[in-house]
Amino acid sequence: MSFFLSKTDYILFRDCPKNVWFKIHKPDLYYASELSDFEKNIIETGNEVELVARQLFPDGKLIEGRGIEAQRFTQNCILKQEHVLFQPAFSKDGFFAAADVLRFEPETGGHSIFEVKATNKVDEKVHLYDLAFQVVLLRNMGIEIGKINLIHLDPEYVRVGGLNIHELFKIEDVTNEVNGLCDEVSTQMQEALTYLTQETEPKGSCCCIYKGRSKHCTTFKHSNPHVPEYGIHDIARIGNSKKKLEELVDISVFHLHEIPEEMELSEIQRNQVLAHVRDKVTKDELKIKKEINSLVFPLYFLDYETFPAAIPRFDGFTPYQQIPFQYSLHVLNAPNDEPAHHQFLFTGSGDPSADLAEALRRDIGDVGSVIVWHKSFECDVNEKLGNRISSAKSFLENVNDRVFDLEEIFKKQHYVHKGFMGSTSIKYVLPVLAPELSYSDLEIHEGGTASQSWNKLTTGTLNDKEKEKIREDLLRYCERDTYAMYVIWKHLRDTCYRSEAIVEPVAS
Repeated sequence: MSFFLSKTDYILFRDCPKNVWFKIHKPDLYYASELSDFEKNIIETGNEVELVARQLFPDGKLIEGRGIEAQRFTQNCILKQEHVLFQPAFSKDGFFAAADVLRFEPETGGHSIFEVKATNKVDEKVHLYDLAFQVVLLRNMGIEIGKINLIHLDPEYVRVGGLNIHELFKIEDVTNEVNGLCDEVSTQMQEALTYLTQETEPKGSCCCIYKGRSKHCTTFKHSNPHVPEYGIHDIARIGNSKKKLEELVDISVFHLHEIPEEMELSEIQRNQVLAHVRDKVTKDELKIKKEINSLVFPLYFLDYETFPAAIPRFDGFTPYQQIPFQYSLHVLNAPNDEPAHHQFLFTGSGDPSADLAEALRRDIGDVGSVIVWHKSFECDVNEKLGNRISSAKSFLENVNDRVFDLEEIFKKQHYVHKGFMGSTSIKYVLPVLAPELSYSDLEIHEGGTASQSWNKLTTGTLNDKEKEKIREDLLRYCERDTYAMYVIWKHLRDTCYRSEAIVEPVAS
């Protein structure tokens, strides 16, 4: 087969060679699962950032396409010494790359190359190898490459008024670092080409067998049919304990009940394994009761939905700073009451910050515990919201002082159940404690989809019916999150007091 190794596939090869082999030879298997909303957002964000970054080179010429014609046109532009080219296409000896920006330097007669990344910093394990692949290919084609640069977003940039692209982006000279990698990358390119052009499927497991579940490749199940759906790869933080994981894999232990008793595990890991193997629920009711009794009524169950815009859209925002556009709030005035629900969703095209802060101020009183799940997120949103909306700063600081993180009960291992599968995510805890309540009946099941849906709602070209559908879906999803927290709180409270007279938590 005629095959050209692209820089994208080279980077994927460095992560998992066998996965890329499937992508090339069995694409139906590789693309069997649709991209998640998170993955789609990464692609869309990358394209958006690259388009904006091109404004740094106002005289640039865009090369359309990737085929033979585009490559010929690229060569003609280089012969004519065109100053700046966007997406010039190159191929030679089985390798292909399209550079983000290539600039001719009259002083040297060579070119500078620029790679645009939609990140706040340089990822040395990916970005530099990406650039080295391009440099090796271009130099093999006789193109002199001098300065090698990486363009990325500046996390310190704060938008004030119009977008200042020269402050938005940082251009880092990584010439020395990339030149130092070129010999290694040249060798890897040849190895990848040889590996990926073989017609027979490579035998054995893929290298992801030595990684935690979240790092597994697209075709992991096909390469590792002996690995169970839930097993050693799902042990909490096992991806950060490479020696432990390698030891288990090397002795062919993949099921939790097969783990040797003498295996050194952290307390959290050991509790997770024992909960599964012994099918035993562990609850420290005294500690749970202490946590529950620390709460002050009324209780405010709060959840935000946000959108992380890479290119700051509004004043006061930095790259990727979360734009809070929605909240759900269930308010419980007394232990045996039914919670009242309040909600806010901004559907305009401007900055939601002021309207959201004002609505929140109306819905949350000055006294009472504010219950969230994973408080570092909500507290960070509140802090940055207060920095932008000075009139709400003291109120939001007060809210943060009253925040109680319900997830901590599970993080501290006060409650361990095999159904949690080592996770403290509300999406794992809720089905165990309240199986009658789930997210399966909703169109939106997780925050990434909610974020992308709001972005489409406020920036897309949707008709009124489509907009109303997204609005309703967002409201239902966010409401489910806070009601789920209430249900989990109620389960914990009922568990603690089921066999004794109830001593009510502190009331306001």
